[in-house]
Amino acid sequence: MKKKCYICEKGSLTKKKVDYKLYGISIGKFEAEICDKCGETFFDEDVSRKMTEIAKKKGLWGLQAKTKIGQSGTTLDIRLPKRIITFLNLKKGKEVEVYPEGKNKLVISI
Repeated sequence: MKKKCYICEKGSLTKKKVDYKLYGISIGKFEAEICDKCGETFFDEDVSRKMTEIAKKKGLWGLQAKTKIGQSGTTLDIRLPKRIITFLNLKKGKEVEVYPEGKNKLVISI
């Protein structure tokens, strides 16, 4: 008998290998259970540990950070944490492209 989805409780879970991405970077394909109704993906504890280990080795672990919008003269600025600067190899004066994506997301493209 197939397991029911833990979230929607309507779908059945099927085992598949899925490509897992963190911050848009693939860390590999991992065994998961996927709901055929809502599409929710579930990883077991051992797989989650392996995913965390790989993310740490790739320097992706802990990159997310909160920052505040500041002001410089009449313009606003955003300070980036050192670990993001290092990971992206950013340098003062480097040109980037900035654009909104929807009403609540700002994309900075290098």
